[in-house]
Amino acid sequence: MADDDAARGYLLDNRQSEAGVRFGALAELFDPVTFRHVDRLGIGPGMRCWEVGAGGPSVPLGLAERVGPRGTVVATDIDVSWTQEIAGGPIEVLPHDVAADPPPPGGFDLVHARLVLVHVTDRAEALRRMVQALRPGGRLLLEDADPALQPLLCPDESGPEQQLANRLRSGFRSLMAARGADLAYGRTLPRVLREAGLDEVQADAYFPITSPACAVLEDATVRQIRDRLVAEGLATDAEIDRHLANVATGRLDLATAPMISAWGRRP
Repeated sequence: MADDDAARGYLLDNRQSEAGVRFGALAELFDPVTFRHVDRLGIGPGMRCWEVGAGGPSVPLGLAERVGPRGTVVATDIDVSWTQEIAGGPIEVLPHDVAADPPPPGGFDLVHARLVLVHVTDRAEALRRMVQALRPGGRLLLEDADPALQPLLCPDESGPEQQLANRLRSGFRSLMAARGADLAYGRTLPRVLREAGLDEVQADAYFPITSPACAVLEDATVRQIRDRLVAEGLATDAEIDRHLANVATGRLDLATAPMISAWGRRP
């Protein structure tokens, strides 16, 4: 990818080696939340599910366990590098751009996207296509971050290590915003689901503080974006090395942005 394309494209590219580490950490942090909602929505044997922007394999695999051999899980992403090996049985893996391509055919009982739409520039069109893919009575479950709601990596900014961590997190947010991410999107999910015509809309939010997976996620994320942080003058290599060393001590209380989960039913 050329430098200009990298500057405009998705900041956390699936093709980078750190992506797999990030997917594993995100699964540890958020899969229990996701599947609590999936199970509450009654997703079970024989149902059809579309996992949008699947990224890693954990959510498609969890959905496949629930729908069983008579069900279907269609896992899509622009880059399917991390899911192509799980294709088979109830799982189909397809390259797909949710904001540009028609929905997979067949209609779905569940359409789910986690930490996807915040990064999609034409998120309104992506949402329209996901709603279009629902069967009557089908459920849409959207889970997205709201970094503006809780912007700090270290909410307890008690010393220079925490101050550095929060400054680098601010730089990360700047890079995301420059690529079209809506850093306050998560809080809008209940409203946008109602405006899309869905019924029975509900929502909640979750963010962990102090988990080994938070440290793994931070280390992988910073390594993935360090060249951009330096190129944009947001941090020096020495500052990044110091921050990664601080993270490795395990003594920083690291948090994530809140993940807001919202769900609704197509009439």
